[in-house]
Amino acid sequence: MTRAAPTIDVCVLLTREDGCVLLGERKGTGFADGQYGIPGGHLESGESVPQGAAREMKEEVGVVIDPDDLVCAHVAHHLGPEGKTRIGFFFTTTRWQGSPVNREPELCSGLSWFDPAALPENTIPYIATIIDRIRSGQTFSAHGWDRAH
Repeated sequence: MTRAAPTIDVCVLLTREDGCVLLGERKGTGFADGQYGIPGGHLESGESVPQGAAREMKEEVGVVIDPDDLVCAHVAHHLGPEGKTRIGFFFTTTRWQGSPVNREPELCSGLSWFDPAALPENTIPYIATIIDRIRSGQTFSAHGWDRAH
């Protein structure tokens, strides 16, 4: 067997005082375009997972987050349909500076706030599952591994 070389994803579920969460509608990415996802991206070399998540939020939605204000709410071990392994760290926070704006209009057609109990039908199914698991307090899940055997 060979060692896994997963892509590490870092995502942040910004949560307002009313409980609504921020999602972005993907476009031009080649993956789940036209569907809603949690803002985030890939961890870069030399940064911790919370640092990467905070950086992604500044790049994608223009808010500044202290990495210490991020709560790791869920970790997902995902096997994509193409056979690539990903590990996703999903953080929550109610603390940030600035107002969210779409800073990547070439990759996101817009940002919207939603009640996590009533997500839009065009939410990426994997992401809808993650949000449900975060809401129920589940801290880990594995996705796609039933296809591996």
